[in-house]
Amino acid sequence: MADRAGRRDPVWRAAASFGLRRVYLPEGWLQSRADEEPEEDGMETGAAESADEVRRDLARLREEIGDCTRCRLGETRNRMVFGDGNPAAGIVLVGEGPGANEDRTGQPFVGRAGKLLDRILAAIDLDRESVYITNIVKCRPPKNRAPRGDEVTACLWMLEEQIRIMRPGVIVALGASAARTLTGRREGIGVLRGSMHSYMDVPLMATYHPAALLRSPALKKPVWDDVRQLRDFLDSSGLPRREG
Repeated sequence: MADRAGRRDPVWRAAASFGLRRVYLPEGWLQSRADEEPEEDGMETGAAESADEVRRDLARLREEIGDCTRCRLGETRNRMVFGDGNPAAGIVLVGEGPGANEDRTGQPFVGRAGKLLDRILAAIDLDRESVYITNIVKCRPPKNRAPRGDEVTACLWMLEEQIRIMRPGVIVALGASAARTLTGRREGIGVLRGSMHSYMDVPLMATYHPAALLRSPALKKPVWDDVRQLRDFLDSSGLPRREG
């Protein structure tokens, strides 16, 4: 149970606002936020003022990565899929890895699952200009198989650098693979969704991957519940960030 200081934290208030009774956060995380509250207020303003710098830093990271061959996926991919959207908005969506359409275009979530994701975002007044979308691995695994452990290890530093640069207010893990990687837990997405987690000190929520909805329309109801919870969290947190 959080103490009074913890319950004043916006993360706790946002979680409580949509009835969550379990909030998974690292030990001491709320206290560290309280200790750093003046700096965080400055960070919020700085994020809005430095949108161009965020984009420049991401561009430098992409240049540093280059034609990546750090794992076997670099040998079979057509195009690396770094990420796309508004990196200053404060909302980062993370999937598992690119598919065939993404491998062809170099853009994330552009196939059938991507079109469904667009409709899901639109239901809570978001679009690709108010979120940033990327994946755990940046290259397509052959035949769309799940990324292997060493492939994830070789690629995860890129996502971590993206998050350090963007300093988002929330991360949304799309699907079990992304959720397990970012939470460090092994349960299925049915267990991991519905609770607040944390990754790199950033609040993290999990929901089903849009591709799962294409296979199982019955998942639309829990996904709708998840995106409504996300909407409540965004409202409580002042997200997406609006550039002046």
